[in-house]
Amino acid sequence: MALPSSTPETGQDLLFDRSGRTQWRLGFDRAAGWLLPLLFLVAIIPILDLVYYVGAQALPTLSLAVITNTNPRDPYALGVPIESTVEVMLWATAVAVALGLFGGVATAEFLGERAAGWMRMSANLLVGTPSVVLGYFGYFALVLGLGWGLSFVAGATTLAFFMTPYIFRVTDLAYSSIPRPIREAALGAGARPYQYVVKVAAPIAFPQILNGVFLAVAIGVGETAPIVLTSTHSVIVPPTLFSPVTFLTAAIWLNFSQPPGPALALAFQAAFLVLIVVVALNIVVRIISARYQKRLEGLYQ
Repeated sequence: MALPSSTPETGQDLLFDRSGRTQWRLGFDRAAGWLLPLLFLVAIIPILDLVYYVGAQALPTLSLAVITNTNPRDPYALGVPIESTVEVMLWATAVAVALGLFGGVATAEFLGERAAGWMRMSANLLVGTPSVVLGYFGYFALVLGLGWGLSFVAGATTLAFFMTPYIFRVTDLAYSSIPRPIREAALGAGARPYQYVVKVAAPIAFPQILNGVFLAVAIGVGETAPIVLTSTHSVIVPPTLFSPVTFLTAAIWLNFSQPPGPALALAFQAAFLVLIVVVALNIVVRIISARYQKRLEGLYQ
């Protein structure tokens, strides 16, 4: 980190300033250079250890046959949970993206200051709400209130409510961080507000929004409560919206407490696949965002 060569009050070179405050600042700066990498190691080592432990338990028994087997009579196959998870995530992501984008754009561009403040506060509260609370909300509001029953649509919609605040916050921040002169220039050139939002602001905000969507998907894949509390376990892929559905994390929840054997191995296999999906989503979004951001360099700055 570059240090200023002189203090604004006296113009004295900081490197030759022997005052206690300046020396403390310089010492803290040097210590931070060593401390931050150490803190990163402290945070990453338990994560790597967890991945190693889960992988060591799952890989000896994980095979392509286990992943692709959709036989409903085989309780130790992951084909049905994987396919059901994909369908649930597609539904939940579509609903969450629609609600999150609409709310984020409205808050950043169209709502008044007071209404936008209430929207942001509500989103912050939802982000901090435990998933089990939203699971119970889905149970009482969708399963009982709307009469959807313990079903695919109830579970996927509850998961969408859980993912929406993340996409909303990122969308709001992405549009709010666009320099105001760009908006004023677009509107001054005759563009209507919706044209500015779609044709001018959207390409600038796209990398951040994409990060938010993939973050929400990665968080949603690892959730259990919204599905467990709003649907029942199924041995087949749901044929209708009101059929029961299973989920990869539900396979972990149902089998992790079992004694050593095929059921416990299935829990570790599902956990390992969830870890791989989350890591892959993070890598993909970083690559896509970096390439898209590179295309925008020098265009709006």
